[in-house]
Amino acid sequence: MEQMPKSVRRQCGTWYSVLSTGYFAAARWLLLLFALPGCDRDESSIGRIEAVWGRQGISDGRFQTPRAIAIGRDDLLYIVDKTARIQVFKTDGTFLRGWSTPDHANGKPTGLSFDRDGNLMVADTHYFQVLIYSPQGKLLRTLGGKKGEKPGEFGFVTGAAQDSQGNLYVSEYGEYDRIQKFMPDGRRCLLQWGGHGSAPGQFVRPQKIVFDADDHLWVTDAGNHRIQVFDTAGKLLKSWGVQGSKPGELYYPYDIVLAPQDTLYVCEYGNHRIQKFTRDGRSLGCWGHEGRGDGELFNPWGLVRDREGRLYVLDTGNNRVQCVTNDE
Repeated sequence: MEQMPKSVRRQCGTWYSVLSTGYFAAARWLLLLFALPGCDRDESSIGRIEAVWGRQGISDGRFQTPRAIAIGRDDLLYIVDKTARIQVFKTDGTFLRGWSTPDHANGKPTGLSFDRDGNLMVADTHYFQVLIYSPQGKLLRTLGGKKGEKPGEFGFVTGAAQDSQGNLYVSEYGEYDRIQKFMPDGRRCLLQWGGHGSAPGQFVRPQKIVFDADDHLWVTDAGNHRIQVFDTAGKLLKSWGVQGSKPGELYYPYDIVLAPQDTLYVCEYGNHRIQKFTRDGRSLGCWGHEGRGDGELFNPWGLVRDREGRLYVLDTGNNRVQCVTNDE
């Protein structure tokens, strides 16, 4: 079973609403980020909220505890929830299409990402595999499917990523807490590293993996409340983050977005916020706090960034998406 952290209140920053006109309109909210005493950030505003959309339910366009979000080349949003549905939306929340994973009685997917060909990789967590779909929802192939600790077998899969050479990397938690590297066709495991623990290079639930332009693999080591970065041979390049709720600290980081100007954004499940960092781990600001209102978050799982720099936060506990205009 998945272990979820207790909710904690954010101690840094808050949103102040200037104008609100409801959940479903294309109307905009202007909310500015103000820093409370002790909240270090740069002089530029982190952003302003643009829209909030989504509500709880099982019909098309609604969510039942959404747990992962990815964005395609065409800026369409792909979201999976605890009904095992993958739904596709325009960035304004318009529902386009959806489908379900083949089997989900044992559990639902917890990760989404795109490969270099534009196909959707689904971390089918409780079936120990990665499902690879076309953007239209056609199942193209499957990687894994057998539980175990041998190369090519998996524990609970959380994510997948692809390097510049096409090699596939899969993260998993549970007994093994590791990352495996495969050939582009997925037929042979080339390398594995990690292991359960808190030592450098080990993991406690590596939740999201993503490559930067230098082929460095960034890992949200959620249970250790830190970010770790590796090369394609599994060598640890850097690690930063400590548990806490102050600026610069992390509490269950579940997702990460690499942004321009050597910055990044981390989605913190436990702190109910998004935090902006330099790539060496210096906090540039934090926003969001526990709540149900517009501009508030409750256990967010995911984060993506579109071509215009807007951020889309998967506000899981509130069964919705919040769109933030980024000032970068």
